[in-house]
Amino acid sequence: MSFNPVTRVAAYLGRVTLESVYHLGRYSLLTLRALILAVVPPWRLRTIFRQMELVGVNSLFVVILTGLFTGAVFTLQVIYGFRRFSAESMVGPTVATAMTRELGPVLTSLMVTGRVGSAMAAELSSMKVSEQIDALTVMGADPVKYLISPRILAGMIMLPLLTAVADAVGVIGGYLVAIGKGLDPGQFASRIEDIVVIGDVYNGLIKSAVFGLILASVGCYMGFYTKGGAEGVGRSTTHAVVCAYVAILVGDFVMTAVMF
Repeated sequence: MSFNPVTRVAAYLGRVTLESVYHLGRYSLLTLRALILAVVPPWRLRTIFRQMELVGVNSLFVVILTGLFTGAVFTLQVIYGFRRFSAESMVGPTVATAMTRELGPVLTSLMVTGRVGSAMAAELSSMKVSEQIDALTVMGADPVKYLISPRILAGMIMLPLLTAVADAVGVIGGYLVAIGKGLDPGQFASRIEDIVVIGDVYNGLIKSAVFGLILASVGCYMGFYTKGGAEGVGRSTTHAVVCAYVAILVGDFVMTAVMF
């Protein structure tokens, strides 16, 4: 029986839609279960602290570097634009608002996803294909509570802290560039306190906590359900990074539309 091109396209779209709904449902159930088990004793504090170190402390250098140059480059562009209509006094507030609302949370989350989310997916994928996760189940340990919940908690706790560092470093980088471009130090900082409200900072930190949940849960999901041996490990790692990037960007748009 032959199918015309329209039928083939419809069949392909239907298959992709069903697979997407299936994976979204399974991902949602796994993430919800991990969050519930995270607050149910016994708590594995040593495991949680180790994951916090991997997510937060080990990512500090790349976050500082990203925040510094993001603030510096953004300040360069803002200065060039605002000088055209003599609005240099708005450079500082613009840089601070952009860092706290958008650039800090989003870029920090993307950098940590590339570094930590991929590592989570690769580690759990290796455990899955080598049947270590099955061995945990046989021994009576819940692999979700033991492997996934600490990683999700670490992501949700450490991403806001890393974002706060990126925000501060970004503003400092912008300040140094502005001074180098001839702006008065007082002119850069004079209106930041008036325009940047505490809600901007809080909303940015809330965003980063959600992004931490996304990057950790997506990485764990891709690794937890890996199939196909060594090839599956590489495939799951790649999918974890790509899916987390897309989810973070979409989530950023939705939260920005709701918060601001």
